[in-house]
Amino acid sequence: MIALGIGCRRNAPVEDIEAVIAQVLNAASLTAAAIGIIATENDKATEPGLVEAARRLDRPLRGLIASELTRMSDFAVTRSERVQRLKGVPSVAETAALAAIGRGGRLIVPRVANATATCALASDDAEQAT
Repeated sequence: MIALGIGCRRNAPVEDIEAVIAQVLNAASLTAAAIGIIATENDKATEPGLVEAARRLDRPLRGLIASELTRMSDFAVTRSERVQRLKGVPSVAETAALAAIGRGGRLIVPRVANATATCALASDDAEQAT
């Protein structure tokens, strides 16, 4: 399974979220059909732009509680001091993707960011990674 982890600012436009999703999919040479689940922190799971992006991709959007993200902090490769200070994790996108996969998951594309959104991909199957 491939998990798409997303972090975003409040009221991030769906176009910004879709743009960063396209970047990570391109980096992994994957199509949107490869995504099994979209994950984010629980507080962001009702953001209109994120909800709309998940709807357009026709994929489930899962909100994760802080402890689920924190458990994956040691496996994140990107470190944002701002996100660490605000959210208690080094990268919402990376920790959300990893937490959605669970044990044995690994990042296949670390955090990619634009002005309002971040995105990362994790997989539980090394054969799906490029």
